[in-house]
Amino acid sequence: MDAPLDAIEQVRATLIDLALRFGPKFLVAMAILTAGFFASSALQSWLGRGLQRLELEPPVRELLLRVARLFVMLLFVVMAMQNLGIELLPLIAGLGVAGAGIALAMQGLLGNVVAGLSIIFTKPFRVGEYISIVGEEGRVETITIFSTTLSHPDRSVVVIPNRKVVGEILHNYGSTRQVSVVVGVAYDTNLEHALASIRKLLDADPRVLREPAAGVGVKSLGDSAIQLQISPWVSVADYGAVTGWLNGAVVELFRNENISIPFPQREVRQLALVARG
Repeated sequence: MDAPLDAIEQVRATLIDLALRFGPKFLVAMAILTAGFFASSALQSWLGRGLQRLELEPPVRELLLRVARLFVMLLFVVMAMQNLGIELLPLIAGLGVAGAGIALAMQGLLGNVVAGLSIIFTKPFRVGEYISIVGEEGRVETITIFSTTLSHPDRSVVVIPNRKVVGEILHNYGSTRQVSVVVGVAYDTNLEHALASIRKLLDADPRVLREPAAGVGVKSLGDSAIQLQISPWVSVADYGAVTGWLNGAVVELFRNENISIPFPQREVRQLALVARG
């Protein structure tokens, strides 16, 4: 009967001894960590206001704020561990070995991080620009350390890992795109009149940008028609709508102006062979 009581008493004495020995240190360590949390938050807020004055991309600003807050928190964590009497050198060595193993297991993730940093600092494209890459295209919505998010014209969202972006051929449209419509007219058409009518049509639509000026001219001479190239500049958001509108509007314009759009024609000659008797 006395043995369980002695064991309980021994545990109680041990807990009291540990509380007296490490309790104050633990409370001080918790106070240090709490102070570190508030200090890192205050630094992030102060640094954020300072970075607002600089012309930095949102991803760059976000990265700097996170790195600054993490650095401050690490300093306070080290101070708390030293207060508890934890030896840091063996811990750092253990973390180094564990970090090497984690790095091998997360090569793809680390590749995204390195590629993300490359995108953020070299700026091949920016948030708000329209790009085409790795078979996908869309408006850049966000650039993070791990991925780039595009909004597609069909209102879907495309998330591309950054390692798929770096090293690929990138087509950056910026904020404007050039519509390209080709239409054929008959060889007896008054070209000056046809081209002037097309320019007037483009000038009447507010979606067509005045600068840079639209390209309107003869593209090539076909077998049965003169090919006209119509290439106005529009904002990225209006590209699809203007392309469809322009095709239909040119057809109606030519009908009203009695400008012929010829069908493809091919002349076939048949030679008759006369048999001699």
